[in-house]
Order: sequence, then C-alpha cells, then structure tokens
Amino acid sequence: MPTPPESGSSDERPPLEPIHVLRPRRTDALAELFRDMEQGREEMVAVPDPRSWDEGETQEIPRVRTDEDGPSRGGGTPGSGSGLRRAAVVIAVAAAALVGFGCALLLSMRNDQAAAREPRPTASAASPSAAASATDAGAPDPDGAGTLREGDSGPEVTDLQQRLLNVPDIYPGGSTSGTFDATLKAAVARFQLWYGIRGDETGVYGNDTRQALESRTPSGTG
Repeated sequence: MPTPPESGSSDERPPLEPIHVLRPRRTDALAELFRDMEQGREEMVAVPDPRSWDEGETQEIPRVRTDEDGPSRGGGTPGSGSGLRRAAVVIAVAAAALVGFGCALLLSMRNDQAAAREPRPTASAASPSAAASATDAGAPDPDGAGTLREGDSGPEVTDLQQRLLNVPDIYPGGSTSGTFDATLKAAVARFQLWYGIRGDETGVYGNDTRQALESRTPSGTG
C-alpha cells in the first residue's frame, strides 16, 4: 500500500494509476462442457471420428467404368448385351430382305420362262369375228378360200346344209334356208369331231372340212 508522505515534504511524486488485476478464469468447466456437447453430438449422429479410422478398415469405392476403358474382365462393357441384340436384329432383318428379294426374282424368272414356253394362238384358234374382219380387210383366210362361218348366207351355205342332211345324225331336221346360224355351226363342229378333221376352226366350214364332206356326200344342188 502507498505510504503517506512525510510531513513537511512536498508531494512531488506522480499520482499512482489503478492496477488491473487479471484473475484466472475457470476454463476447465467450459472445456468440459464443450467436450460433453461434442460427445453427445457424436452419439446422436453415430459418425466415427476420422482420427480413429484404421487404414486396414478403409475400403476403396470401385470406379465406374466407361467406354474409354475398353472391355472389362467380366464379359464386356455395360450395355454390350443390348448392342449384341441390336446387331442380331439388324442381321436378321437384312437376311429376311435378301431372301424375299431372291424369291421375288426367282418367281419373276419362272413366270418369264412360262410365258416364253406358252404357244401363241394360231390363226385357226382366232375368234370368228377376228377371222371375219381379216377376210373383210382382204387378208387371206387361214381356213382357206371360200370359207363359210356363222353369219354368212347364200347358195354355198344351202349346198352345205343339204350335204350335212345326207350324213346320218349330223344335221337331223336341219334347215336349208341358206343362212349360217348357230344350229348349222354346231352341225359342222359335230362333223369335224366325228371324222377327226383338225385343219379348220371348230364350227367353220374351211378347206379341210369341205374336202371331207364333199368326198362323203353328193352335191346338194345336183
């Protein structure tokens, strides 16, 4: 403590400044409180302290493989199975298309060959209207000159009718009107069939039918 100045002496000393005494704080309790709070938080979260980990207990997370890593040991990269399936589907579709194209080509070739082998219709197998138009146009009649067919009329038709009446069961009760009708055509066709005449069109009185009929019957006008 400061001593009082002696009596009779002048007070020449400077005044004393107050002294701040620093008392030690009780930090141990505060540190203990923080430790308790940290321990409670660790128990709630259940996260181990990284400092307590052992190197032997750590596990490395496998790295995700990419296409750049190439095929893996376990049977290829991810997605290789779907790629193989797509490739198989594409190959199957291409093969089916090739087979279909080949079948179509083969079928068209067979049709062309069949068309080439099919005989063309002869003049004797032409329709009566076509033969009549050819005769009217001045072209030679394929059944010969003087051919008679359905629709004609005249004395030559009458002679034909009379000759057919002389052949049994060929033109029974037939008319001699001189008109080549459907009944006379059927009689001429019957005569050609029974006597094997093949040079003329069926039902047409051509050169071959005329020669066969005239050789077997007398003249109808005589």
